[in-house]
This record gives sequence, C-alpha cells and structure tokens, in this order.
Amino acid sequence: MTTTPNKAFAAGLALLLTAAASAVGAGSASAAGSTVQLPVLASRLNADTACAAGSDRRATDVPWEQVSLQLSRTWPFASGTGVTVGVVDTGVSSSAPALKGRVTAVGDAGTDCVGHGTFVAGLVGAAVEDGVRFAGVAQQARILAVRGSDARGAVTAGKVADGIRAAVDGGAKVVTVSAALGGDTAALRSAVALAAKKDVLVVAAAVPDTPSTAGSATDSPPARDYYPAADDGVLSVLDVDVSGKRPTGAYTTSSAAIAAPGDGVVGIGPKKAGHYIGSGASLAAGYVAGAAALVRSVHPELTAAQTASLLRTSAYPADVPRLDPYAAVTSVLAGAAAPARGDAGSQVHLPADKAAEPLRRALWPASAGLAVIIAVVWLGLILPRGRRLGWRPSRPEGTAGPEGAESPVPVGTGAQGTSEN
Repeated sequence: MTTTPNKAFAAGLALLLTAAASAVGAGSASAAGSTVQLPVLASRLNADTACAAGSDRRATDVPWEQVSLQLSRTWPFASGTGVTVGVVDTGVSSSAPALKGRVTAVGDAGTDCVGHGTFVAGLVGAAVEDGVRFAGVAQQARILAVRGSDARGAVTAGKVADGIRAAVDGGAKVVTVSAALGGDTAALRSAVALAAKKDVLVVAAAVPDTPSTAGSATDSPPARDYYPAADDGVLSVLDVDVSGKRPTGAYTTSSAAIAAPGDGVVGIGPKKAGHYIGSGASLAAGYVAGAAALVRSVHPELTAAQTASLLRTSAYPADVPRLDPYAAVTSVLAGAAAPARGDAGSQVHLPADKAAEPLRRALWPASAGLAVIIAVVWLGLILPRGRRLGWRPSRPEGTAGPEGAESPVPVGTGAQGTSEN
C-alpha cells in the first residue's frame, strides 16, 4: 500500500493528538460528587444522649479525600500488613463490618458508644465492601482499640496518657491520638517518651476539632500549642478541606508538622454498614496514622522518627506540607541501606520536584508513543522527498558510488558521529 506524504502527516497528527490526550488523562484523577446525605459524626455525647446507632446511608462514590491522597495508586505497593495501629479515642467497635476480625481491644474499648474512635479507625484501615468505594488507608493493618476518654467522649490528660501507654504496651507501632489538650502534663510527656523509647510513632491532632458554633474566620481562637501534639517526638497533624485550606473558624497553631484531609470526610460507624461524615484534626490524624502504617509495612527498617521524617519530606509543598502516601511509600531511600536505628540526625532524601514525580511516571509511556509517531511521520514525509531530490545514503570517505564517483551530496555524515568543518 502506498501512503502519500499528506496522508502520512494527517495520520501522524491524529495519533499525536490521541497520545497527548491519553497523557493528560493518566496524570489526573477525579470523582463524581456524592448526592447521598450522610449523618454528621459526634465527638462527644451528653449524658442523656443515646449511643450512636449506626448509619443506614452508604457513600457509593469515591470520597474526595481518597482521590486527593492517591490511595488507589498507593495500595499496589503497600497494605499495612504486619503493623498494628493504636487508636486512642472513644473506643473502636469490634463489630464494625469494615474492621471485623482486625480489632483487638484493651479493656472495654471494644465498644464505642460515641462512634468517634470507630470512625478514626476506619480512616486508618477500613476494608472495601461490596457496593462501596470508601476504604481506609492501610486495609491490612490491625487496630488496637484504647480508651483515651470516658465512654461518652469526655477527655482528661490522665486518660490520654494512660491510653498512649496501653497502646505502646499492646504492641502498636503507630498510635493516633484524637485529643488535643490545652495544657501539657508530666504524665503526657512520660507516655510520649515511653513511645519513643519503644520505637512507636505517636501521631496526634495538632488542634481540637473545629467548634460547631464557629461562623466566620474571626471566630478562630488565637494560635497556640496543644498537647500531646506539641510534645517532642509527636507528629502533629492539621486538617484541611478539599481545596487544601483550613475550615472556617478552626483552631490554629504554628507548630503543626503535616496536614491531611479532615473537613467533610467520609467514615464508618460503630454499627451497621452505613457511613457518617465528620470534620476535625482528629480525623486528619487518622489518615496520617494510616499512611505511617503503610510506610512501616514496606520499610520496617526505619525507626519511628525516620518514618515521621519520610512522611514530612515526601509531603506536597505547602505552608503546612500536605500528606502524600504515594510519594512516601514509593520514595527511594538514599544509599544502599537505611540509616542506623536511633540516629536522630539521619534524613530520608527524595528526588527533586517530588510533587511532579507521579505525573512524570504517567507521561513516560505517552512519551515513548510520541517518539514512535514522530518516526512514522518522518518516514512518510522526509524519505519520499529525499528520493525525489536524489539523496543517497552516506558512504565512508573515499568509497565510490554506483558511477565510480564520490557522492555529490554528503548527506548522513552525522550518522557517522563526526563532521568536517
């Protein structure tokens, strides 16, 4: 079959446009907005309020937070297998369908009247269920349920400190703490120090959850530290919304280490298979704890401090760096071996321009395709024109052509790797 130069050009142009469109699609992700109205999660119940009965409404679309965190791209590389995450909160329901078989409770923490601790545990590691596209970050991680409050969600420093100690003693490698207290205590510092000694990463909400009465940005309290998030060795977490901003009227601090989705996020309840919607830094801490479980499952040689460093340095650049589980899990450590355990000065070095790396990976196949297309277009346009002009392949210097003479046009000398000036 004979192809004219114009036809070759048209075919090549069409393929170029197709490849370019494919490249753009490979580097982006989207999810349809859900029209399901979900009940709002409570973080504390009054004495006369009934326990959470569970939700009958199910979120069937991919939540924005999963898209933002690129979880579907992360799961082929890590699942959290072999890592236990302690959830210091209102308890975690051991009968929650998405966590069934993976919850171990300290004392009576296997029940959850409020539902907040179960919600956080679901963000850490809820499994995918039929007809539902919501899932936790580390779906194979085990959950250690620990009470950091009374049964109805009232928190004290003593209860939180006891909860951290119980999680460490129970074998957790990552502990997420939902409480953000206005003052530090010796008991909290001692519990955090114990976690560091046992190589356990403590992740904590950097601020209390946003007050439900906040109506404008002017309602935000002055920036200050909260505990245990502000204690040395704790990875403190702020919450952001779908646009990467803090919620209106949110508490603020200048000491947060990392940010994660926490405003209007989907999660599970203590009963039934339905979902709730909730907001707050305590929920963002659950996402970071799940990401820490992924990192510790694929990089067991890293210490707790090095895991925290990797999560921070691989995060998306912002005023408060935003969590990027995919970058954290797939980053290549500098050197042949991980830094020695206990070396606080060791850093995890990442390639430059980390935020663009996933897009570059997506564009590689398209780039290869473009190269092939360009070659096809060249063959269809350049070679026929060369034949009409009498172009001939280059020959070694001094070699005669068909007529016994030197080639009149020294075309192709570049292919020899040298040129004459």
